[in-house]
Amino acid sequence: MQGEKHSTLQADLLLLLVALIWGFGFVAQRVGMDHLGPYTFNGIRFLLGGLCLLPLALGRATTPMVPKDRHIPLPWAGLLAGGILFIAATLQQVGITSTTAGKAGFITGLYVVLVPMLGLLVRERTHGGTWLGAVAAAIGLYLLSVSEDFRIEAGDLLVLIGAVFWAGHVLALSYLSPRTVPVRLAMVQFFVCGGLSLLTGVCLEPITLQAIIEATVPIFYGGVCSVGAGYTLQVVVQRKAHPSHAAILLSLESPFAALGGWLLLGEVLSGRAVVGCALMLAGMLVSQLWPMMVGRGKKAC
Repeated sequence: MQGEKHSTLQADLLLLLVALIWGFGFVAQRVGMDHLGPYTFNGIRFLLGGLCLLPLALGRATTPMVPKDRHIPLPWAGLLAGGILFIAATLQQVGITSTTAGKAGFITGLYVVLVPMLGLLVRERTHGGTWLGAVAAAIGLYLLSVSEDFRIEAGDLLVLIGAVFWAGHVLALSYLSPRTVPVRLAMVQFFVCGGLSLLTGVCLEPITLQAIIEATVPIFYGGVCSVGAGYTLQVVVQRKAHPSHAAILLSLESPFAALGGWLLLGEVLSGRAVVGCALMLAGMLVSQLWPMMVGRGKKAC
C-alpha cells in the first residue's frame, strides 16, 4: 500500500512537471518570435523534438501488436498526423505573435472541451459534462478575448482556430496510435511537421545564422523540453497515473502559461480576463472529469 501511494505521488509530480514544461513553452514560443519567423521557429523546434524521440523510438518493438487488417503503415500515419499538427502549430505560432503567452495557453487548452464535441462527427458518444464544460469555456473565452465593443484580436482568433485543429489532432492520434507504434508515430509526425514548417519558412521568411543563434534558448526549450521531454514524460507517466489526477494536472498547463507570461514577460491579465480564464479552466476540468464524478455519485447512492 505504501509503495502504491509513493508510485502515485511520483506519477502526479511528474505530470505536474509536464504541465509546467508545456505551460512555460508558450513563453518560449513568444520570445522566439523576437528573432525568427513563426514557420522557421516551428520547423527547427519540431525537428529537434523528433530527434529527441529517436533513441526511444528505435528501442521500441518493430512490429505493432495489431491485426494486419487494422495496421496502418507508419509513413502514411505520420503524414496524416504531422499534416494536422503542422496546421495546428502554425495557427498557434502565428497567432501568438499578436497575443500574450497566457491568453494563448488558455485558448489552446480549449481543445480539451472540443475533442468530445468533434467526436460527435464520427459518432462517438459524449456526456452532459461536455456541454456544461463547453458553456463555461465559451463564456470564459468571451470574457478573456472579446472586448466590450465585441471585437476579438486577430491573434486570439488564430489560436482559437488552432485549438480546433489541436482537437482534431487528438482524435487522429486516438485512431492511429493503436494501429501503429505510438512513439514512432510521434517521432514521424514531428519530423513531418518540422519539415513542412521549415520548408515554408525558407520560402516566406528571412533566415540568418545569427537569428538562429540568438533564438537558441527558446528553440532549445521549445524543441527539447516541450516536444521531446514533455511528450516522453507524458507517455511514460500516464501508464501509471490515475486518470482523474492526469486530467487535472495536465489542465494546469494553461495557468502555468499565464504564470510564465507574468513572471518572465511582464504580462498582466485584467480582472475580466482572470474570471474568463477561471471559467475556461473549470470547463476543461468538468469536460474531463464528469464521467468519474457521476460514477462516484452513483456508487454513493
